[in-house]
Amino acid sequence: MRTPIEHRFTSFDGVALFYRHWPATQPGPEQKAVALFHRGHEHSGRMQDVVDKLDLPDFDLFAWDARGHGLSPGDRGYAEHFGVLVKDIDSFVQHINQQHGVPTKQIAIMAQSVGAVLATTWVHDFAPPVRCLVLATPALKVKLYVPLAIPALRFLMLFKKKAFVQSYVKPKLLTHDPVKIESYQQDKLITRAIAVNILVSLFDTANRLIRDAAAVHPPTLMLTSGNDWVVHQQPQWALFDGLASKIKEKHLFPGFFHDTLNEKDNHLPIGKAREFILRAFSQPQSSPSLLNAHREGYTYQEYQALTQPLSMFSPKRWNFALTRLGLKIGAWFSDGIRLGVQTGFDSGSTLDYVYRNQPSGFTPFGKLVDWFYINSIGWRGIRLRKQHLEQLLAQTMAKVAASGQAVHLVDIAAGHGRYILDALAAFKQPFTAVLRDYSPINVDAGQKLITERGLSDKVHFIQGDAFDQASLANLSPKPTVAVVSGLYELFPDNDMIQRSLAGLAQAIPAGGYLVYTNQPWHPQLEMIARALTSHRDNQPWIMRRRTQLEMDQLVEAAGFEKQDQLIDEWGIFSVSVARRKGA
Repeated sequence: MRTPIEHRFTSFDGVALFYRHWPATQPGPEQKAVALFHRGHEHSGRMQDVVDKLDLPDFDLFAWDARGHGLSPGDRGYAEHFGVLVKDIDSFVQHINQQHGVPTKQIAIMAQSVGAVLATTWVHDFAPPVRCLVLATPALKVKLYVPLAIPALRFLMLFKKKAFVQSYVKPKLLTHDPVKIESYQQDKLITRAIAVNILVSLFDTANRLIRDAAAVHPPTLMLTSGNDWVVHQQPQWALFDGLASKIKEKHLFPGFFHDTLNEKDNHLPIGKAREFILRAFSQPQSSPSLLNAHREGYTYQEYQALTQPLSMFSPKRWNFALTRLGLKIGAWFSDGIRLGVQTGFDSGSTLDYVYRNQPSGFTPFGKLVDWFYINSIGWRGIRLRKQHLEQLLAQTMAKVAASGQAVHLVDIAAGHGRYILDALAAFKQPFTAVLRDYSPINVDAGQKLITERGLSDKVHFIQGDAFDQASLANLSPKPTVAVVSGLYELFPDNDMIQRSLAGLAQAIPAGGYLVYTNQPWHPQLEMIARALTSHRDNQPWIMRRRTQLEMDQLVEAAGFEKQDQLIDEWGIFSVSVARRKGA
């Protein structure tokens, strides 16, 4: 047995989570690691057998106790939402990078059941350059056995914020191994409860992953149990079939119960995992270039399909026609809908209205309609993006100030500038800022906000083209922090984005920072394209999604290195920070 060392790491929100580290017993010329993620209800102590049977003496192995599990703090089986657990993984891997010296590209991920869904979500949403993925029986669809269980749980969440269900699964339905059955029964650290919100968001996130599996690129091994009483098998195959990686394998183990890695003959799947991991590390790591994804690939095909009219016989065509009619009627009553119709649903004026989050309309009915409008999932995601932007911006400006540099900020497409002014108002150290926007309407509205807040001595708002490379390259003073929020998502062409990023790279000195947003996913993408209009000549608002990997590659190609990222619980809007290389 390899002996673990017990540690804690501080996650993104200050919570200290527990993990075990099995140091390499025969260190090689370069550090390599496997990060292990346990099933729901379990903890890292139950990964010891997996660690030993992997037999990787020149690898460090790490396994955590997820928040609310094992020796980690938190209500048992609970997190605020699924995205918190995903961000915990990001924090854990960053800790392994910084404290143990293992870069992400030298880390293999091996995860089981709920842990496998968490790990896959992290790879999808954060696009880390991991060496490979090993997914054992991912819990993409739990067998709940109760009719309409998910709708019933959603209804329960309306009335009870923290609701829990107890696991119905007996250990004899997890494994045929009598020793493992007995240890499961006696283990006091097993968490038998799971929060309803986590169970529901597990279901929703799994559906998102299956629909967008092509955004997952690392080499992937899928291990599936043939006689699983806990989760459905078909969604695992659906995810596997959709994966973009050219290197992927799947293995079915007949007769195995759900706990694949703790089954009686677990040497079989663990042996497959060992072979796959070693093979992944024996070859040079490669990732497909997505710089031309605006000309080829699945998001390009998706965009092209959205530009084509639907058949007269398509039910969707008539459904979206009713949606457009509803918006026209809604504009009579809702101030927000009316503003969207008049200025475009992607305009700076609309975004400023959404940020204010104050329902307004003609009559109480109009105010109610407006409330539903500004609380649609897309606009809720926009407001979370604002919070994440302010959070990362505050951290980034503090880093610049701590390094002894002056904080000179530029936002190249600020809209009305409300989000950036809110962030600057909370920053108590010296700074200067230049806000730019192409629209004179936005410039005038932004200048008014600056004056109202008494920031005219520090902040200036000017008209400028965010895609004019020369104009950006000649910014003065040279920005140590640049912000691009909600802009690149509106334009499908990567050539435009590369010109903009090239200009910023010329302006930002080495060691400066770029804060940028992305929209890797949107559940209402087709509705937006078929029913909403853009600020550009009242044309349909058709967007091409960029996977996080594509957006990060564009930023890296311009000379930046990604440092951190936040994303909402639905995976719609991300905010990232990258550092200008060269210092």
